[in-house]
Amino acid sequence: MENAFTLPGAAGSAQSAARPDITLALTRGVARLFRDLGLAPMAEFRLPNGRRADMAGLCPKGRLVIAEIKSCEADFAADDKWEDYLGFCDEFYFAVNAEFPCALLPSQEGLILADGFGGAIVRPPVERSMAAGRRKAITLRFARQAAARAAHMIEESNR
Repeated sequence: MENAFTLPGAAGSAQSAARPDITLALTRGVARLFRDLGLAPMAEFRLPNGRRADMAGLCPKGRLVIAEIKSCEADFAADDKWEDYLGFCDEFYFAVNAEFPCALLPSQEGLILADGFGGAIVRPPVERSMAAGRRKAITLRFARQAAARAAHMIEESNR
């Protein structure tokens, strides 16, 4: 089974893997922002199409938010997978740090500026709405992945 606990970008682009400190800080900041917004965050959420969203958040009403973390311009330029996530979320954001050239990012998608301590939504996304059947399947997938991770943590703590 593939390790579901890798950092965003660690198995992805060479640019992301070359900037693990920035990627980790952005991941931490986005997770904190999602929690502050009342979302349950999950890093590396595996979607039904086999893609892994860097960060996903599930709100109490069942809406799913995805953030694609970009550590640098080259990381964004090398990635064409992000559009594959759009059908599996209600809101989609790019999450970058303050040094990122934000003008490169598609204007219809949301924008989060983050660092290792938190983040802020600086541009809201175009809202999408998943069909009820897809929402149910995604919510179940989110719950099962969260439960599997919790079980893994319990197992690891017993070693």
